[in-house]
Amino acid sequence: MSIQIIPPRSGAAFELAHGQTLTVIDPEGEQVSDLVAFAREDLDEAISSGRSLDYASRIFLTTGDPLYSNRSNVMLRIEEDTVGRHDFLLTPCSADTFRIIYGHEHPHRGCHGNLVAALAPWGIGPDRIPIAFNVFMHVDVNGTTGELKVLPPKSKAGDRIVFRAEMDLVVGLTACSAEQSNNYAFKPIHYEIGG
Repeated sequence: MSIQIIPPRSGAAFELAHGQTLTVIDPEGEQVSDLVAFAREDLDEAISSGRSLDYASRIFLTTGDPLYSNRSNVMLRIEEDTVGRHDFLLTPCSADTFRIIYGHEHPHRGCHGNLVAALAPWGIGPDRIPIAFNVFMHVDVNGTTGELKVLPPKSKAGDRIVFRAEMDLVVGLTACSAEQSNNYAFKPIHYEIGG
């Protein structure tokens, strides 16, 4: 499959078969991509930030780490990671994010809205969107106070992360819409599915 392009502030969804790889690429640098996944055979099984972090016993996941479902099954495994810093802490940005954090009166629908639109053909509604694995996102955590600070992504042009599917999946992927997450510039995300 050739490289697919997700335009700035939009999203896509697709099926990923057991054993296939998904390569997410930041073509221009400093662009976050929200990734969510659902078991193809039972869409109530979804990627779980809490279980993935609990079983890894750390916040930051990279090469070799599995991403677990809410049923403690491995959904994806990270096979390659040229950045080494992603976030599994913060929920996909939404119209409410832009209203509450940024004070927008006419907010963009954000990654949450983009994921809902992209996943609609599978019948996945807004209340079923979990906390995403925020590819390339850079969140600093103060070890004393617990304060979270969103910093510019560490990804440079051409950086990538490669996942291998450990089950048949439906995947949602975005080019993130939040200003702060992307160092105040919106860029595309590329992805490629391999055998």
